[in-house]
Amino acid sequence: MKQALTILTLIATAIAAAAQAPATKPEILFLENAQTKIGIDRAMGASITWLSWKSHPKNSINIHDPGRLIQQSYYAGRSIDRTSDGQSKAWSPWPWNPIQGGGVGSWAMVSRFEKQKDTLISETIPKLWDMPDENAEAIMHQWTNFENGMPNVIVVRNELIAKRQSNDRWGPATERHQEVPACYFTRSFDQFQVYLGKGEWRTVTQPPGPPWGKAQTPRKAMACFNADGQGIAIFSPTSGNSWNFGPHAAGLTDEPTDGPCVHIAPISLVHLGPQSTYSYRYWLVVGDQSQITKSLDALWERHAEEKGKLTHRESFSPVEAP
Repeated sequence: MKQALTILTLIATAIAAAAQAPATKPEILFLENAQTKIGIDRAMGASITWLSWKSHPKNSINIHDPGRLIQQSYYAGRSIDRTSDGQSKAWSPWPWNPIQGGGVGSWAMVSRFEKQKDTLISETIPKLWDMPDENAEAIMHQWTNFENGMPNVIVVRNELIAKRQSNDRWGPATERHQEVPACYFTRSFDQFQVYLGKGEWRTVTQPPGPPWGKAQTPRKAMACFNADGQGIAIFSPTSGNSWNFGPHAAGLTDEPTDGPCVHIAPISLVHLGPQSTYSYRYWLVVGDQSQITKSLDALWERHAEEKGKLTHRESFSPVEAP
């Protein structure tokens, strides 16, 4: 467990070194209603790169480099030294780690990028985080739309399809922490609160990291607010009760491209093997605290069947996720 937590911490340690502009210009698909606007960017692996709402019309997502954004990120197999193949020395040894946004030297490729009625649909060939420009043997799918009848709530379904060889260098399935999902917001959202249910919140604090703080989340929900009382909550019912969170660097900037940011990541402990298929859903809720509270209570009741449940298949060696 200590090793897994170290991996999660290191993802943010070399943020400045990993920063680079996409090779292509932004190409963003948006969903928008009278309250909320969300977008995915082809140039950034079809990750979620825009989130704004009526009371906060500016983009709230940090897009400083491929390790930020709101995106899929997974860990599997043993950590290996590939420096002879060009592996970043800052990330060696390292496990199999496909990233939707991209790796330390490049942005991921997108093979499907479309809007169908009220849904954003994408398919991404992720990069390995530790390599300068190496495609992972995997496909990531993402479906993004609004929760029915809740204009301030977005629901996202993520899916990883691993296509590794069963006898490859990373080896068989190992139990590792997964970020479901990894979320990075602008540094101005520096007030963290855990939702306890029945309208009760608990404030949690953490010095600038990494390392990230750990928050206990009994209702699988946590939010970050700015000084104006506007916030973003993540509801991830398949996660465990301990999430990563915290600010990075100093300065309460609200610029999406700046280095300082804040981080929240629901965490699940999952076995991922060479040919695993793994999917889950999560929700983004925006607004002031009263709006978010009302929406989280409704989501908790509406999606009770998903709490603690993971969808995971292993084609060559079935493993039930915890």
